[in-house]
Amino acid sequence: MNEPKDERTEDLQMAAPSEAPEESMESLRAALAEEKQKAEQYLANWQRAQADYINFKRRTEQEQIENTRRANAALLMNLLPVLDDFERALQKVESRMRDKPWVQGIDLIYRKFLSKLEGEGVRRIESVGKDFDPRFHEAVLYEEGDAGKVIEELEPGYLLGDRLLRPAKVKVGKGRPDSGG
Repeated sequence: MNEPKDERTEDLQMAAPSEAPEESMESLRAALAEEKQKAEQYLANWQRAQADYINFKRRTEQEQIENTRRANAALLMNLLPVLDDFERALQKVESRMRDKPWVQGIDLIYRKFLSKLEGEGVRRIESVGKDFDPRFHEAVLYEEGDAGKVIEELEPGYLLGDRLLRPAKVKVGKGRPDSGG
């Protein structure tokens, strides 16, 4: 049969530690130190992951900017031959035709096109009379003239900001023959 339990005996059994109080405190301190170490490790790992994410985000943004620049440069390079065609067409117009409305319209389109390219940071490389610079010029012909100077521009070169879009194709002076013989 069931004997009534003494509540005081049950409480004493639960309260009685299986270890001495000092050993219990030491094990708690050791567990706390272990958990602190784990927490510090988790924090360090989280901080590393956060720094990696920030670096990844920055690198990705820079790559996107660079890809956009490359795409813009490629598009602008493809438009340069159209600009060249406009220039050649306008140079061939006879002086008696310059006052015709359609010629003025083509000239207006050319200037607007040039203005839009300049608005995007495209600018023409000044070549004639300058020293030949292989970073900006492509020597196509050599003729008598001041040695190392660009004497004629055969096709204009362009920069996009500080980057070369297309080098200028130029005629370079190779010097003058000695007049003394």
